[in-house]
Amino acid sequence: MAGLLTQLFTWWNGQTIGTRFYTWKKGEKVGTDEFGNIYYRTPDKARTAGGFPERRWVVYSGYAEASKIPTGWHGWMHHRVEAPPPSQNYKPRAWQKPHRANPTGTAAAYRPKGSIIGADQRPRVTGDYDAWTPS
Repeated sequence: MAGLLTQLFTWWNGQTIGTRFYTWKKGEKVGTDEFGNIYYRTPDKARTAGGFPERRWVVYSGYAEASKIPTGWHGWMHHRVEAPPPSQNYKPRAWQKPHRANPTGTAAAYRPKGSIIGADQRPRVTGDYDAWTPS
């Protein structure tokens, strides 16, 4: 029951009822990545014959966070490559880093020097700056 209510009232956790129905009706599973996200496409010949690209989407495992899509799948989702990563034996480049969750709002978030919630204090203003005062 809780799973059904979650699908009815949240869009950020897995998939909604509408996405589940559309995926069941028109979706063709393409593959799964290492995070458990499942990728689909619509093999609609009428749509591609009209000049439109095929529709591609992802059903996230857990909370929907776009940065959880690996590099190879990102290229496929945005129509940069035609073949999905499982069929093209995609190997990440040496300079590509593995996924790291977005730390915004956590203790690991970046807080610049002088930030209100940062640990450091803002440096004192030197003599090259005069505060404006109304005359």
